[in-house]
Amino acid sequence: MKRTTVFLLLISLFLFLNQARSQSIKTDIIICAEGTNDISSILDANKYAYRVIPNPLEAVKAAKKGGSVLFIADGYPEKRLSLSKEVEQLINKKKLRVFVEYPAPSSALLTEKDSVKTQLERAVVTTSNIKGVDSLDLIGIHNAYVVKSMATKPLMIVAKVAGFDNAQYGISDVQHAPFLYQHGRYLVATTRLSNALTSRFGPLDHVWPVWEHIFSYLSPSVKWEFNNWPLHVAPMHAKKEALSSQDYQTVIKKGIDWFYKGRFFVHPSWESLFLERQGDGTDVAGPPLDHSLPVGNGSLGVLEGHLSRIQADGSQIYRYWMRADCNAEVAYALSVLGDSSANHKEVAANLLDYIFKSSNLRAGNRNDPNAASYGLVGWSTTHPHVYYGDDNARVILGALGASARLNQSDWDKYIAEAIIANFRTSGKNGFRGERLEDANVLKAGLEAIQQNDLVYPHPHFEAWMWACYLWLYDKTGHRPFLEQSKKAIAITMEKYPNWKWTNGIQQERARMILPLAWLVRVEDTPQHRQWLDLIAGTLLENMDESGAIREELGAASDGMFGATKSNADYGKHEAPLIAVNGDPVADMLYTTNFAFFALNEAAAATGDAKYKEAVDKIADFLVRIQVNSTQHQDLDGAWFRAFDYNRWEYWASNADAGWGAWGTLTGWTQSWIVSTLALQQQKQSLWDISKNSTIKTEAQKAIDAMLNSQQGQAKR
Repeated sequence: MKRTTVFLLLISLFLFLNQARSQSIKTDIIICAEGTNDISSILDANKYAYRVIPNPLEAVKAAKKGGSVLFIADGYPEKRLSLSKEVEQLINKKKLRVFVEYPAPSSALLTEKDSVKTQLERAVVTTSNIKGVDSLDLIGIHNAYVVKSMATKPLMIVAKVAGFDNAQYGISDVQHAPFLYQHGRYLVATTRLSNALTSRFGPLDHVWPVWEHIFSYLSPSVKWEFNNWPLHVAPMHAKKEALSSQDYQTVIKKGIDWFYKGRFFVHPSWESLFLERQGDGTDVAGPPLDHSLPVGNGSLGVLEGHLSRIQADGSQIYRYWMRADCNAEVAYALSVLGDSSANHKEVAANLLDYIFKSSNLRAGNRNDPNAASYGLVGWSTTHPHVYYGDDNARVILGALGASARLNQSDWDKYIAEAIIANFRTSGKNGFRGERLEDANVLKAGLEAIQQNDLVYPHPHFEAWMWACYLWLYDKTGHRPFLEQSKKAIAITMEKYPNWKWTNGIQQERARMILPLAWLVRVEDTPQHRQWLDLIAGTLLENMDESGAIREELGAASDGMFGATKSNADYGKHEAPLIAVNGDPVADMLYTTNFAFFALNEAAAATGDAKYKEAVDKIADFLVRIQVNSTQHQDLDGAWFRAFDYNRWEYWASNADAGWGAWGTLTGWTQSWIVSTLALQQQKQSLWDISKNSTIKTEAQKAIDAMLNSQQGQAKR
């Protein structure tokens, strides 16, 4: 046989096999739907053939005897699916297998008139007959609309239950309603279950099996396997995908662009809308902003981010709140791109001016040199009288980072005064407690505050302010800053591991690394390095190969917001993302973000390779899990609070009342990740980029006025 003939035969065989591989798997599925729908997308992605027939009567007429029809609730949530008597008669006559969802009231389908909108409720599997999931496994259905039903033996129910993967406390003590059940020839879903992509149901390894079960019922002769799920919101990169330096630059740029795409900078044209939705700060949740609205320039501040509340269309509720820490942190993040970012630099400068000059955050008693609260920064514009030390610390660190990047000293006075204001409202052991309020500070007076003997080993609230004192000591040589910090740090380390913890013990370790790293900067002793190694080393014991840092609950007696204790407790207060230790979740709001920044400072302070290696691994992880979405531009480029690094999916317990699994934060999360990625790529640290600060002149004035004068007597 001639070589040419053999070659042509091989080419023909290749084309035949390739064509066979690309051909769809034949099924008898008919989808009754108008326009596009998620089920078509899923079937297309997995190469299953189907027909779409919009008219219900035509759909059942077209179905072969014993065939199947899947009815989509096109009008959801405003309109419920209704089938005519003629359609129902044909279904029975032709012995069709049928799936219906979100049906109108029908005695034939056991559905009622009323429906409910879920918020914390999740779908719970109640059978062992769905291959791939176990009884009590959970599916997040988010803010779904669910029809009430009289069905008595559902395959799944809707209920508010605690748990990570499953209903850890069972379902015997909760009110529940049917979610998926079989009734005669019908499989009935009480919500638009076909909205699995749009409404972002998860986790995927629980959603896939349910749909495989539905299709196996509808068309049992076909082998149903959904290996591809075309997500609307997905991680930027696969778990083991190789990364390039360009990937890092892309992620940093997208992380900064996100502030603008989300319309988080308040613009004068919709400032009144923002103020209305913010209200008095007790309920700041509101619908997403219209993407056609103009973006502000920072002079009116930056919003907080997204609430962990996913709507039926996949969009997320916004948090309309104006916080000081978010503004300073975003200013720092915007300043990282160098000379090519003139617009970002202008916005960054405006944000700092907003905090210190034009808003109420440094107004009133905070701007009265004779007041005990002079120099403090208010928590938010709705609560300017409240002072959290950790929030003030992030204002300070964000402002000094932005000042260094912008090479401007315009805010030195305010930064120095903020550090000293916190310093002089600390007790004699260097602790400030969870929060102070203006009225109490003024009533007690500085002397009484400074003489209290509070010991509060709770790094989440205390530790970063000690880092600020150490930074200012390095710039001024004012020894009380060093001595006070050393004393508080020593007490805290003596108490370890019996620390108070907020949402997990890992976040406390993450917060403690920064002051320990900067303590090595100013006093490099074996003990200080040992303390740093202990805390950083323990934190990194929970690092996954991917670079994710697994969350961990501390001793129950020390937890401020510990594990959810019951089904009734789910969603009532702040809470961890995990149910039990070992759940494979990383937290980008409280732990990974701050650990990333602090470990980078530790690596620079010590030159220790193990810290550098940890920083690089965390960086890879964060680059890979940044949100990628063409459908939701206000999410594209963000980082959610939670990530399940085993599933490689945005999933966790959503028990936290304010900042749950799918929440975003312009400050705490987004800003520290973006700014530290830039530092890591540039082989720099915040300490290094701010080492040439000219703050000493303004700081000495503030020391003389606030610490050495009669008004600010704070002898240390």
